[in-house]
Amino acid sequence: MWAHSMTVQDYQDLIDRGWRRSGKYVYKPVMNQTCCPQYTIRCRPLQFQPSKSHKKVLKKMLKFLAKGEISKGNYEDEPMEPTMEDTVAGDFGLINKLDIQCDLKTFSDDLTERFESEEKKKGKSPKKEESSELIQSQAMEEKLGSGEPSHPVKVPSAPKPGKGADLSKPPCRKAKEIRKERKRLKLMQQNPAGQPEGFQAQGESPSLFPPKANKSNQPKSLEDLIFESLPENASHKLEVRLVPVSFEDPEFKSSFSRSFSLYVKYQMAVHQDPPDECGKTEFTRFLCSSPLEAENPPNGPDCGYGSFHQQYWLDGRIIAVGVIDVLPYCVSSVYLYYDPDYSFLSLGVYSALREIAFTRQLHQKTSQLSYYYMGFYIHSCPKMKYKGQYRPSDLLCPETYIWVPIEQCLPSLENSKYCRFNQDPEAVDEGRSKDPDRLQVFYKKAIMPYGVYKKQQRDPGEEAAVLQYARLVGQPCSERMLLFRN
Repeated sequence: MWAHSMTVQDYQDLIDRGWRRSGKYVYKPVMNQTCCPQYTIRCRPLQFQPSKSHKKVLKKMLKFLAKGEISKGNYEDEPMEPTMEDTVAGDFGLINKLDIQCDLKTFSDDLTERFESEEKKKGKSPKKEESSELIQSQAMEEKLGSGEPSHPVKVPSAPKPGKGADLSKPPCRKAKEIRKERKRLKLMQQNPAGQPEGFQAQGESPSLFPPKANKSNQPKSLEDLIFESLPENASHKLEVRLVPVSFEDPEFKSSFSRSFSLYVKYQMAVHQDPPDECGKTEFTRFLCSSPLEAENPPNGPDCGYGSFHQQYWLDGRIIAVGVIDVLPYCVSSVYLYYDPDYSFLSLGVYSALREIAFTRQLHQKTSQLSYYYMGFYIHSCPKMKYKGQYRPSDLLCPETYIWVPIEQCLPSLENSKYCRFNQDPEAVDEGRSKDPDRLQVFYKKAIMPYGVYKKQQRDPGEEAAVLQYARLVGQPCSERMLLFRN
């Protein structure tokens, strides 16, 4: 559906029913019909602990900022570290190919054939020649429709339940023990007093292990790793600016041309888009236009609610932009584009960790804002499974719309692409449409309940369309939002 204007609460409720937005285009996958079901995934930032590979990315950034060092080596164990082949066929392009081709089958065989032929041409976007605005936006969806941060991906497959690593245990425990042992040996070698070896190794000497050593046993927080102090003569300076997506905002307006140039460079290098498909119209329509109405309630976050660009400025130039929505209960990641020249910094991972830290910051003032939504998780697609590495996280049950920890979902997903995660067979969708007649319709410049509107209609297909809308958005949203009928 095309959302001309929407409150942040309405959109929060919609994404909690499996919807996502790309620009003003809002869509919901038909989960039990598509070949690759897309499950809404959210991370719980308050309990988040960075993994070993996450820490590696953060340390790599700190080394680069402090000394200008560019780490070399194989980072295949890091999530979203692509080869060039993976970059071109990253999650962004892939999710659109898989989802849009399937969903448009219900529109026409001609469109299906077109998308299938386009897939054979290495991911070129379809021509936008359809006259209908709905068909146009769905065709454009192939290019920007997932609403996802476009992090190219290369990750090892997760161990199956009951095998391999226990993902519920704290990360990096083994490495930490090794580091502690090395420290003890070093201190023993430096000890001038000559105490017995066993006495020193047990750490009983207060001179060798002062009280602050106990503090070092605690893992560093995400904020400690991100905001570690840099030397005064640091090689580079990184600044992250949060800019409201509005041409009325002076900072957004003044940085627009540089942000747009970065987008063009990214789309052409990473997704191999031709220049004529990276115009200002496409950029503005999908990454600058938002249906969300900005709100600044006194009990809300200092930045307010709405759509934002989180700009990463390195030494006075933009190297990455994260498109995010700040909603009543979450920060929702929409998209990411970055300078391919800085791909060695793993900006996809780095920006996700910064957005998790940002969510934790907003939570300090607005307690109910405590989740980070990462878009869609596709278990059957290896390039989309990286999102499951940000733990703890939950997947949305596609039938009852309750959140279930991902660990409980994985065994079922190993057996079947489509799963109902709610194990209670009696459970139903509590927000389902119970009284469609109360649905609000905007018709001929007047607002009326559907019960009144349907008496004026004779089109037999009209009722089916409206009832489907009511079922997909749920009763609360159907009573608050206005369904435009012409």
